[in-house]
Amino acid sequence: MANPIPNLFRIPELKQKILFTLLALLIYRIGAHITVPGLDVTVLRDQFRQLEGTLFGVYDMFVGGALSRATIFALGIMPYISASIIFQLLSAVIPTIDKMQREGEDGRKKLTQWTRYATVGLAFIQAYGYAVYIQSLQGAVLYPGFGFLLSTSLVLTSGAVFIMWLGEQITERGIGNGMSLLIFFSIIEGFPREFGGIWEAVASGVLSPVGLIVLLLVLVGVVAGVVAMTMAARKIPVQIPRKVLGRGRIREGQKSFIPLRINSAGVMPIIFAQSIIIVPGTLAAFSSFALLRSVAEVFQPNNWVYYLTYSVLIVFFSYFYTAIIFNPVDLAENLKKQGAFIPGVKPGARTADYIDWVISRITLPGGIYLALIALLPFWIFDIFSIQTFIFGGTSLLIVVGVGLDTVQQMQQHLLLRHYEGFMKKGRVRFRGRQRFM
Repeated sequence: MANPIPNLFRIPELKQKILFTLLALLIYRIGAHITVPGLDVTVLRDQFRQLEGTLFGVYDMFVGGALSRATIFALGIMPYISASIIFQLLSAVIPTIDKMQREGEDGRKKLTQWTRYATVGLAFIQAYGYAVYIQSLQGAVLYPGFGFLLSTSLVLTSGAVFIMWLGEQITERGIGNGMSLLIFFSIIEGFPREFGGIWEAVASGVLSPVGLIVLLLVLVGVVAGVVAMTMAARKIPVQIPRKVLGRGRIREGQKSFIPLRINSAGVMPIIFAQSIIIVPGTLAAFSSFALLRSVAEVFQPNNWVYYLTYSVLIVFFSYFYTAIIFNPVDLAENLKKQGAFIPGVKPGARTADYIDWVISRITLPGGIYLALIALLPFWIFDIFSIQTFIFGGTSLLIVVGVGLDTVQQMQQHLLLRHYEGFMKKGRVRFRGRQRFM
């Protein structure tokens, strides 16, 4: 298994999963280029060029430019992601939702159904607001009125529901997490355009050949660093004692560990921080108030106030989101039920306090790492005098995280197939020996 790539299509089950995933992603990208009826796309694109760096620009990145083109998949998978995050946050304050998460498969199915209903509601609200905004643009809508608002809202909502279904089908019948893969391919669709921008900078003399080589080395170093930090974890040793199971059966003691990722919050702190810090600029783009414009100028990139505020928000949300998704008390209780313990730490409350102590200390470097990754594109702009950087911030973390997860799932399929073949050969040899005994 030195080179597993040729073996991907030799395993029928894995081949079927990969082909199904590619077909679903192809359908998604085709739909992301079908424009909603009754629009002048040229006017819409000119308007969106002025909104880069605002909330609309960030949203447009996650949907692969479908929002600026006003396609039937303009909302993308984001309504479903928003609904999932809302229920995840509510689970920390509403006992009913928290109880459903603990009820096993039945509880998760019910919570998933609620998330789908919430997705439809959020999608319709976003679609109607987007339709109102499009209609307010001069010359963007050919036949404005209530009919356009209603039809556009229904089309965009239907597109969001279809994407939600498509993502679930990829997760169930394909390879990898469907929702993450949809965002992954939406982001990498812009890579050729970004590479084109870098090439234009070299051709125009803005970026020298030496600067290009240095930039490429920076790209390789950044990707390697993100991969290392994404997989980095603090391993807490766990001891499982020897146990008598009955009828003379004995389970020997085992040593294991609990991997606590340094960046357990993933990309969510950057998304939360970005959603807050771009609010002044977004409001200023749609308002003529001088105060709002003054505040927006303060919170613009290339400003130390922006860098400091952005970094503090990322570190804060790293602690905030980690506290929501990770419960040391539940982990300590599960260890206690299994009879396992951390050497030198008493089971129960002391174990929970110890795990919380470790999480609190590894979250700080994780938050600082996220802040550096988020600020990296702005520093690249200043150093190399270019207007584009393909690997930075949110997009880099998503691409690396989703890519690693998908590759690991493929490797698991290959290993499972490898061990199944090994066991079959072993059974054939054993039967062959029995025939001669």
